[in-house]
Amino acid sequence: MAIWVKLPRRSGPVLLFLFLGLLLGAWAGKIRYSVPEETEKGFFVGNIANDLGLQPQELAEPGVRIVSRGRTQLFALNPRSGSLVTAGRIDREQLCAQSKQCLVSFNILVQDKMKLFPVEVEIIDINDNTPQFQLEEVEFKMNEITTPGTRIPLPFGQDLDVGMNSLQSYQLSSNAHFSLDVQQGADGFPHPEMVLQSPLDREEEAVHHLLLTASDGGSPVHSGTLRIRVQVVDANDNPPAFTQAQYHVSVPENVSLSTRLLIVKATDPDEGANGEVTYSFHNIDQKVAQIFQLDSYTGEISNKEPLDFEEYQIYPMEIQAQDGAGLMARTKVLIKVLDINDNAPEVTVTSVTTAVPENFPPETIIALISVHDQDSGENGRITCSIPGNLPFKLEKLVDNYYRLVTERTLDREVTSRYNITVTATDQGTPILSTEMHISLQVTDVNDNPPAFSKESYFTYVPENNPRGASIFSVMAHDPDSDENSRVTYSLAEDTFLGAPLSSYLSINSDTGVLYALRSFDYEQLQELQLRVTAHDSGDPPLSSNVSLSLFLLDQNDNAPEILYPTSPNDGSTGVELAPRSAEPGYLVTKVVAVDRDSGQNAWLSYRLLKASEPGLFSVGLHTGEVRTARALLDRDALKQSLVVAVQDHGQPPLSATVTLTVAVADSIPDVLADLGSLEPSTTPDDSSLTLYLVVAVAAVSCVFLAFVIMLLVLRLRRWHRSRLLHASAGGLVGVPASHFVGVDGVQAFLQTYTHEVSLTADSGKSHLIFPQPNYADTLISQESCEKSEPLLVTQGLLEDKKETFSQQAPPNTDWRFSQAQRPGTSGSQNGDETGTWPNNQFDTEMLQAMILASASEAADGSSTLGGGAGTMGLSARYGPQFTLQHVPDYRQNVYIPGSNATLTNAAGKRDGKAPAGGNGNKKKSGKKEKK
Repeated sequence: MAIWVKLPRRSGPVLLFLFLGLLLGAWAGKIRYSVPEETEKGFFVGNIANDLGLQPQELAEPGVRIVSRGRTQLFALNPRSGSLVTAGRIDREQLCAQSKQCLVSFNILVQDKMKLFPVEVEIIDINDNTPQFQLEEVEFKMNEITTPGTRIPLPFGQDLDVGMNSLQSYQLSSNAHFSLDVQQGADGFPHPEMVLQSPLDREEEAVHHLLLTASDGGSPVHSGTLRIRVQVVDANDNPPAFTQAQYHVSVPENVSLSTRLLIVKATDPDEGANGEVTYSFHNIDQKVAQIFQLDSYTGEISNKEPLDFEEYQIYPMEIQAQDGAGLMARTKVLIKVLDINDNAPEVTVTSVTTAVPENFPPETIIALISVHDQDSGENGRITCSIPGNLPFKLEKLVDNYYRLVTERTLDREVTSRYNITVTATDQGTPILSTEMHISLQVTDVNDNPPAFSKESYFTYVPENNPRGASIFSVMAHDPDSDENSRVTYSLAEDTFLGAPLSSYLSINSDTGVLYALRSFDYEQLQELQLRVTAHDSGDPPLSSNVSLSLFLLDQNDNAPEILYPTSPNDGSTGVELAPRSAEPGYLVTKVVAVDRDSGQNAWLSYRLLKASEPGLFSVGLHTGEVRTARALLDRDALKQSLVVAVQDHGQPPLSATVTLTVAVADSIPDVLADLGSLEPSTTPDDSSLTLYLVVAVAAVSCVFLAFVIMLLVLRLRRWHRSRLLHASAGGLVGVPASHFVGVDGVQAFLQTYTHEVSLTADSGKSHLIFPQPNYADTLISQESCEKSEPLLVTQGLLEDKKETFSQQAPPNTDWRFSQAQRPGTSGSQNGDETGTWPNNQFDTEMLQAMILASASEAADGSSTLGGGAGTMGLSARYGPQFTLQHVPDYRQNVYIPGSNATLTNAAGKRDGKAPAGGNGNKKKSGKKEKK
């Protein structure tokens, strides 16, 4: 493809040159264009879209862009026309200095296809620079004896352009003594020299003024001038001479400033001023002159700025030596800069992806990376690497480009984030490297089903469990994240005993807790096999199953069942035969029973509960066999009735009974005959038994009626005495009767206290509690004392319940008083725990009188309140045998306000439960505790 560039002249050769350049670029596999320098912004370079095989509008996509390294973007893409245009003014001399060919290389990245297209653009020089001399005027001194033909090298001009636009010719103004000769130098540039044509005569003309003009070959032609002043001096026949025709030196680029690099030496055999030599730079580049310094007297060359191999590899310069008479000599100096590894590689990420799903296939491109090292040789050779333990690899592309790709499929559950370190290392000494970090997030996909911690579960559930009880829990873990890891639970559909599983069990879908929806019966169902399914919430959802075995534990909830003998439907009992000649151990029959429970709950034992003739039969403990325990006698009744109990070993044990009728006879006819002979005699026995029962019931009724009448009499007597006490209490008029208690006719003033009575239908479970009294120094008001006397309430309770004290418990073995319970002043303690006891002589005498009166009543046998209202129940407990040594046991029958004494539970004694000896005041009677 030809690129048309509008040039003022000679456009034909330029087009041909561009056309050949493009053909060469296409053959090399690169797209190549050319553009003249100093063009305006937006200047057309080439139809890049057509050359890349793209549509113009595709250039507008953000993924298509120009990628260049280390320089300002000189070109841009025009998405409207699909062409490559200039991004601004381009100065060829600034880019390539005086290189013959100026090429700008870059790449065009098509990110969607992840392709790079190398492009080269040649910058064509135009004549935009004028030849110039470093000095405006130069002065030479020539001895008048200088022979004709002497050549004086002149400063040459510099033109930054190249080719025909560079410096092409020199011209010297006309002069009779001097002429211009231009020689082609080894570097390919013309070197002007001024040649002396005729001898000089200082006396004729001491100074000669000349003008040197340098012209280029451009159109239009540009030129520059240099003024030359030649001064004629007296004769100096020896010019300076350098020790070497050319000086060479090699220095590393990291040499420090002001380091002496080289010393040039020139000698002049003349004497005086004609032999004094001075040194100066001659025909040196301006940048070189800024870097190096020359001592004009010693010829020492040093650096005043850092050297840079990447900028100049060799610094050429020319040194001129001149004596005092003006004779000169020149020599060349070449300073070679040695490269050192002072530049670390540069790493640039051109394109990168920060997040990829874990199911992406291998060879997925993660990033596009460019590396570069400014050093040369081994110092600039770069290797790029990443850690070997990562699932990634680097693939080298063109122009030091690499791409980072996945080596295998990623797994987020193993690693959710990768920090990839890309290291670029050169081969220099010392080795320099650069690291660049790429962070890659692996996003989750639902690729893991929930997993249970075990392959199967089992648990034990006791039968008769409550409905809705939690019996087990399962848990599954999903290593995915977010919704992909949220697990829900369900039960697989199944049927047990004709009913769906959902009627037996339910599971919490969020927690996996299993609940029983019914009470299980071990006798109907011993085991449940079910499957629990765990689903995650991903898309698509994944699930896993686990088996769960529920084993029911048997409870003792079934009583034994008697299989033999069976009870007839008419209510009669079966008859077993036992011959009178049976020896001991004769098997009469066998009781057969089963228990629907299992294990220990179904282990049965047999025992003889009741027999009409004790000792005649025995029952095997584990076999249930009924055998004769002794030989049958003639006096043994013909009909023997046995009650056999069958009991299991569960907790609590359950039992069943069966009644056996054993006929003592050798055969069935004998049984029938014996029963016929005995039949008339059974009626009188039955009638006598009925008579006994009627007489017993009548006697009990009479005793109960007499007891009720006695209680009424005692009630009237107590009421009568309370009236007498009111009449005799002259000093305590106005005090309510509830503040007094009568014991054996002795009145004692009591403190105010409270009591609590709890009555139940069972007298053995009634409670009577007297808490600690509330002491007061003054009499309390009438309103606060409207409560019945505690002793009267207690006695009334006993009368209403009709409790009798017909059976007395043995005396309490622990009869000794505690220090707090002993009467009198010596046993008096504070009332915090033991209550108030008499602590003066008057109270002591009252207590002694009360005890003597109780003893007297015990001798007479006239007791109320379980033995007498005035005896505190002592007569009822001990009867006529009461003596003063039994005084300690009065604490078990009467409560004295302000003390720790408790009232004995008469109901417990009535039931025949004697108190345990040695328990003192802490003994229990039945289920009631008195305080």
